[in-house]
Parts: sequence; C-alpha cells; structure tokens
Amino acid sequence: MRSYRCASLALLFVISSTTVTSQSSPPQRIISLIPAVTEILFAIGAGSQVIGVSNYDVYPPAATQLPRVGGLVDPAVETILSLQPDLVIAYETQFTLLKQLTNAGINVSSYTHGTLDHILAGIRSLGVQTGHATRAEQVARQIESDLQGIRARVAGRNRPRTLLVFAKEPLSIRNLFANGGKGFHNEMLEIAGSKNVFADTTRPSVQASTETILARAPEVIIEVRAGNALKPTDIRRELAVWNLLPSLPAVQAGRVYFLQGADLVVPGPRIAIATERLARALHPDAFKQ
Repeated sequence: MRSYRCASLALLFVISSTTVTSQSSPPQRIISLIPAVTEILFAIGAGSQVIGVSNYDVYPPAATQLPRVGGLVDPAVETILSLQPDLVIAYETQFTLLKQLTNAGINVSSYTHGTLDHILAGIRSLGVQTGHATRAEQVARQIESDLQGIRARVAGRNRPRTLLVFAKEPLSIRNLFANGGKGFHNEMLEIAGSKNVFADTTRPSVQASTETILARAPEVIIEVRAGNALKPTDIRRELAVWNLLPSLPAVQAGRVYFLQGADLVVPGPRIAIATERLARALHPDAFKQ
C-alpha cells in the first residue's frame, strides 16, 4: 500500500519553487517534506543542512537516518517545530501547514512538480537557495547531457506503443493506474524511444479498465514500483497476470516488463537513470555497444 501511495503522489508533483518568505543567508536547518527535494539537496551538496525528511524518503541512505516529519496528508507539525528548522520545503498544496509554519516565524518554500524542465529548474533554484549554485548547475547539466545521450542511442528505432503502469491490485489487472499524457513520465517515455498509449490524455495518470487497455493495444507494457520489496518469484507472478489478456500485442510478443526502484517515480536528480532504465527495456539492442 505504501508503494502504491508513493507512486500516486509522485505522479501528482514535479519541482518548481515559490519562496513564501526570504532569508539573507543560506539555511542550515532544512526540513524537506518532498522526497524529490531531499534527493536534490543531497545531490547538490546540501545534505548536511537537512535535519528532517518525510515518511516516504528512501534515498539517499543518509536521509533515511534523519527524523521523520510526516508527509503530504499527515505532516507532524509538532515534530517539525521541535526540530527548530530555518527552512521547511513542502508541497504547495499543503496550505494549512505552510500557514502554520509561517505564523510560527519559520521560513517556508512551496513546490509543485510537472515537467523535466521544471525538475531542472528546481535543481538550479535549490542550489541558489541553499548556497550550492555551482554544484546544482553541474548536476542539472549532467542530467541534460545524459538525457540527450539516451535520445541519441534510440534515435531512428521503432517507437513501440507503451503502457506504463504505476499501480494496480496485486496479482490482478483491476484498479490499474497508468501514465497519462501530461507530466515528466510522458516525456521520459518519449526520450526512451516509445509512444505512450495514453499520450492523448490531459492528466499525469489515468485509471484504465481492461477494455481500455485492450482498445489501446500496447506493444510494450512496463510496470514500475517505487520500492524494492518484490522478490523474483513475486515479479514472475505479477507478470504472469498479463496472460489473462492474450490478445495484447505486448503479451503476444513477450514484452511485459517489471521495474522496481524509487528513481522511477521520484522526479529528482536520478531522473536520467530512470529514463535509461526505461530505454533499456524498450530498446535493449541500443545499449549493447
């Protein structure tokens, strides 16, 4: 259930910042309620300034040792206040929390997530905000370079119609949520060399019925999970469920894949790594050289 929730939240948000209050010097006691922001802070060299993270942070390992302060729907306000932060970074939809912290005299920044450009802008913005602008620029440019490299590797190859699945009932195709036509995952699929079967939709995610999946006729199906809890035997059982739809081109071609890892759903500094994982599943021959 936790991985389902993480995947759903990741689909809703991508980084672009708005500072609610300002500071004259870089913050030294930062609390991040957003896993993507936490990863960015550590990647740009601001990890030592982080004193608290959300309940859903799993990377980097150093972040998992920090105090937990709740999440999107259940922020632990008293815990946050007790840690005496000089900056709290939260989702822009956490209106009540932002107001409470501002009233308590704590500097806050709110974030919302959407596209790859927003992620890169967020990295650069956090670099400026935390005093690590140079390192942040290096991280952002490396991501840009890596994404361009992936695009070049798959250039000119067939672009299979792809269904990217983020959540569904275990050992079932019921209550299935897939990547929609809006957001960074749609861009990742395009860079990785595929056509999103739901590219014509206007939401980051769509709930797809069996009938809809059959009508969209994906040539490749990729299931992703935020965690790494499933063993190889569990994965084989999950993949076998798709045999219930034998008419799907992806099933007929044996092109149903299962990928695990928070990098696949957290829009942070590992976004190029996640995109390459998708590309390797879609075009394994492109990475044999």
